[in-house]
Amino acid sequence: MKSIKRLFENFLIYFKRLDKLLVLLCICACGFSVFIIHNMAVNEASPFVLERHYMMQLAAAAVGLLVALVMAAINYKYISKFWYIGAATGLILTLLLFTPLGMQTAGSEEINWLNIGVTAIQPSEFLKLAYIITLSTHLSKVGKKMNQIPNLLLLLAHAATPILLVLSHGDFGSALVFIMLTFTMIFMAGLYWRYIAAVAVMVPVAGYIMWNYVFKAYHKIRILVLIDEEVREAQMLDKFNQQYRSLLALGSGGLTGQGLHGGEYIYIPEYQTDFIFSYIGTTLGFVGCVAVLGLIMLILIRILGNCLIAKDPLGKYICIGVFSMFFYNTIINVGMTLAVMPVIGQPLPFISAGGSSVLSLFMGIGLVLSVRAHKDKKYHMFYTEKE
Repeated sequence: MKSIKRLFENFLIYFKRLDKLLVLLCICACGFSVFIIHNMAVNEASPFVLERHYMMQLAAAAVGLLVALVMAAINYKYISKFWYIGAATGLILTLLLFTPLGMQTAGSEEINWLNIGVTAIQPSEFLKLAYIITLSTHLSKVGKKMNQIPNLLLLLAHAATPILLVLSHGDFGSALVFIMLTFTMIFMAGLYWRYIAAVAVMVPVAGYIMWNYVFKAYHKIRILVLIDEEVREAQMLDKFNQQYRSLLALGSGGLTGQGLHGGEYIYIPEYQTDFIFSYIGTTLGFVGCVAVLGLIMLILIRILGNCLIAKDPLGKYICIGVFSMFFYNTIINVGMTLAVMPVIGQPLPFISAGGSSVLSLFMGIGLVLSVRAHKDKKYHMFYTEKE
C-alpha cells in the first residue's frame, strides 16, 4: 500500500514539474505534420507521397513522445554519465553507411540513409543528439578552463569527429548543422572574443579549401545556381529545378492559399520532406507559413526559457544544443525552399516527414524536459542524485 502511495506521489511530482506547454506545442507540430502529409497524399500532390508516410509520421511521433516523457523523469546528469553509449551508437550507425546497408534517396548523390530491412533510418539525426550530450558533458567538465589552449584544442578535436564523419559520405547539410551547433554552444560557454576573431579570419581560407579540394561538382552547382544567373538558367531543369518549383508553389498560394482540397498543386520532388514548407505555402498561403514558423518559434522560446532556469552549466548547455538543432534545421530548410540556401537536405523540425528526425527531436525535447524537471530538487522517479 505504501509503495502504491509513494508511486502516486512521485507521479504527481513528475506531472507538476513536467513542462506541459512544451509537450503540447510539440504535439501540435507533429499533429499538423501528420495532417498536412495526409492531405498531400489525398490530393495526390506527389506520386511518391503514400499512406505509409503519414502513418509512419504518426507512429514516430507517438514513440518519440513516449520516449521524451520517460527521459523527462530521468535526471539529465544520469544521462550525461552514460554519454559514451549514445556516442558509440551514433558513430556505429553512421559508419554503417559505408557498408552495403547505406543507401541513397531518389535524386540524391549522397548516401545518408541506412537500410534496416523494414524501414530506413538517417543516422546523422541521432548523431546530432549524441553530440549534444557529449559536447555538453565536455563543456561542463572543463568549465572556466575552456579557453586554455589544450582544452580548446580538445574541444575542437571533439567537434571534428562528427563533422569529418558526415562530410566523408557527402552530408554537407548535417556538417553545417554540426559546425553551427558547435560554435553556438562554445560561444555561450564563454569563448574568448580573440578566438572568435581568429575564426572569422580563417573562414575565407576554409571556404577556399572547401571549394577547391572538398566540394564535388554537384555541390558547387547547387551554390552557383543561387548566385550566378547563367548557371541558374542552364540548370533550370536539373539542379535548380526543385527550388524553381518551390518558388512557384509558394507564389501560387498567395496570402491565404489555394485551400486544402482541389488546388492546382505544383509537383516538387521530395515534397513531403525537404520541401513540405512549399506545400504549406500552396495550400495555406503566407498566413499558413507564418503560423507554422510561429509554432516552431514558440517551441524555441520555451526551450530557451528552460535554459534560463537550469540549475547548472550542464543543463544550460543541453538546452542550448537542442535549441541550436531546432533553429539551424529550420533556417536551412526554409532557406532551401526560398532558394537562398543550397539544397542540402535538412528537415523542418517536427513538420517534414521522417521518422528518424521526429524521434531524435523528441529525444532532444526529452532532455530539455529533464533539465526543467530537475532544476532544483535532487529527487525524481528513477534516479536519486547523490549528495
